[in-house]
Amino acid sequence: MQSLAAAAVLLLFLTDHSLSSSGSEGGPSVLKLPSFKTEGNVALEKTLAQRRSVRDFRGAPVTLVELSQILWAAQGVTNSRGFRTAPSAGALYPLEVFVVAGRVDGLASGVYRYKPAGHELLRVFEGDRRGDLASSALNQSWVKDAPACIVIAAVFDRTTGKYRERGVRYVHMEAGHAAQNVCLQAVALGLGTVVVGAFQDREVKQVLHMLDSEEPLAIIPLGRIR
Repeated sequence: MQSLAAAAVLLLFLTDHSLSSSGSEGGPSVLKLPSFKTEGNVALEKTLAQRRSVRDFRGAPVTLVELSQILWAAQGVTNSRGFRTAPSAGALYPLEVFVVAGRVDGLASGVYRYKPAGHELLRVFEGDRRGDLASSALNQSWVKDAPACIVIAAVFDRTTGKYRERGVRYVHMEAGHAAQNVCLQAVALGLGTVVVGAFQDREVKQVLHMLDSEEPLAIIPLGRIR
């Protein structure tokens, strides 16, 4: 009995040490984002009129507050039932949103996964991977130059499990809704975006350490307009 108790104590110590160590470099592995706003000063009609594809970004960083608002616009939760900012067939929510951060005030460079339920970022790993992401996107320089990139991916099985082949269309529609939300929210914040669809899927998955079930659908560079 004493040996079992000692083993249990040792296991608990090692587990606690492992958990604390995993979050020690670059801060905690889960970051609570700043609060988002549901009211703004820019009319929807104005964002529609001013939205453009921007490929020339200034070197100035974006802020964590701005990134928080962008992520909420993409896939944020909007009520107690878990509904989100973008419509989803059957409320199945196949989309996964990643951030490739390079110059974001208040956020270490790295790859992050957005967790809508808690409005949080889960750190996948540290380090600036914008150059690698640009390489996977046929060396489009704006992917590397933008302070951050939003990557929209999908787990198709979540939707096709119910809607079968038709579900593929629904997932693509949903990704388009989320991408437009990002672009319009960026305009309201005085930022620029461009939706990039030309990339090597497998390479993007490797750069972001995506799960096998996840497929990248869009890269959206985000930054201040030059």
